[in-house]
Amino acid sequence: MTTGKDFEGQVAVVTGAGSGIGAATARLLVERGAAAVYLCDINAAAAEEVAGSIEGGTGIGLDVSNPDEVDAAFGRVLAEKGRIDVVVHAAGVDDPQSKQKIYEAAGRKEPVDILSQLSNDSWRRIISVNLDGTFFVLRAAVRAMKPQGAGSIVTIGSSAAFDTLTGYPHYAASKAGVHALSQAAAKEVAPFGIRINTVAPGPVDTGMASRTPSALREAMSDAGARGFATARELADNILYLASPGAANVIGAVLLSNGGRFTV
Repeated sequence: MTTGKDFEGQVAVVTGAGSGIGAATARLLVERGAAAVYLCDINAAAAEEVAGSIEGGTGIGLDVSNPDEVDAAFGRVLAEKGRIDVVVHAAGVDDPQSKQKIYEAAGRKEPVDILSQLSNDSWRRIISVNLDGTFFVLRAAVRAMKPQGAGSIVTIGSSAAFDTLTGYPHYAASKAGVHALSQAAAKEVAPFGIRINTVAPGPVDTGMASRTPSALREAMSDAGARGFATARELADNILYLASPGAANVIGAVLLSNGGRFTV
């Protein structure tokens, strides 16, 4: 657990900060000393609401799948604060419709049949937000941090990239891509004083999880040593990787899945 004021005076950007893991991380950054936290979310009202509840918070509407919006958001932070010390990229989407089909197939005791019916739009939505969005945010963050010769970036992957859920190929592929992209980038930017790491959560009790059918939620909870993690627990994992205490941790993928499996 990170403690004290590890982020004293720092400027942070958190995507997906209108709810869930992103919101919990933004709050914890302020508790641990961050001077300014920019909360970015496609739901601008949600980002502004969370930002208004924490000292030094600023909400920004941001679609991470749009590179122009990403660059504009990072440009605004640099114009207002002159530096960016920490970036946490928690924005992401799932596919509730596919989850429902998985649940229904299990109820009928039939094989899951998602891949053959998966539309181009469903595939592109998951990939554009989860993988393309990670690339756009990493690129903007590195561009901001290189001149200062320091910075820490944490991306959010998924345990589903390792323990793939039958019928969820697009989500698993997008998160496996996040892991590989983050690790490759971490090696490249380490000489510039920038650290990139990834947290790979298992089930977390967030708005995304609430869209999972109840029977499937129960099955996921029963599969591990613990049930669903809290967003606050994930935020603490994230801030460990972002903190000076993880100075020697570069390109890691930290499993945070309650013991559902190990790699």
